[in-house]
Amino acid sequence: MAYRYWCGECGFKTPWLSQAQGEQQQIEHYARRHPGIPPGGHVEVNRRKPNGGHGCLPLAVIAVLLLILAAARHRRPGLPG
Repeated sequence: MAYRYWCGECGFKTPWLSQAQGEQQQIEHYARRHPGIPPGGHVEVNRRKPNGGHGCLPLAVIAVLLLILAAARHRRPGLPG
């Protein structure tokens, strides 16, 4: 899971991080921008895998490579296939 922390005082938000990293960035933000105010705001939770993959990109690359290989074999009359 990934977490994004929003400041309760301004529009600041952390990137999607682990819970510990997000909390730490929020604490640092409050210390810099809102000294004396305890960290507040809200937390978004992304239940998908953080930095979650590339979608169908690997499948598309494999398909293109297979097409190139098939075309190369088709042009060479000495190879079976």
